[in-house]
Amino acid sequence: MSSTVVPCLRYRDTPAIIEWLRSNFGFEQRLVIPGRNGEISHAELTLGDGMVMIGTHADDAYGQLLRTPEQAGGLTQTIWIRVDDADTVYSRVVESGAAIVMKIDDVAQGGRAFSCRDPEGHLWQVGTYDPWNAPA
Repeated sequence: MSSTVVPCLRYRDTPAIIEWLRSNFGFEQRLVIPGRNGEISHAELTLGDGMVMIGTHADDAYGQLLRTPEQAGGLTQTIWIRVDDADTVYSRVVESGAAIVMKIDDVAQGGRAFSCRDPEGHLWQVGTYDPWNAPA
């Protein structure tokens, strides 16, 4: 059995975020488990060999361990997405009205990248740099 890392994020409007991630970054829906009142208790979205798990933020035992970007004063960590064409993804994200934190540009480690916030404030970095194929 091999190990891997899968980021987990919580949102208020999970169905809307699933659609946003699909249309802007190209994520594919792998699994969606509905919760109460239109909420999503668990969803798995894939992009290439990567995955994120998301769900609706709740005031339960697990939810009390987490803070949404709004609850944390807008501060958040980031998720890196490696893509083949960062300029095309950038155009889609700009058209969606997302907050661009860093405009697309060439980056020191190689390739092109940009940073944006999703509609609920999580920070995403998108670029062509592939850490798996970079010299160590």
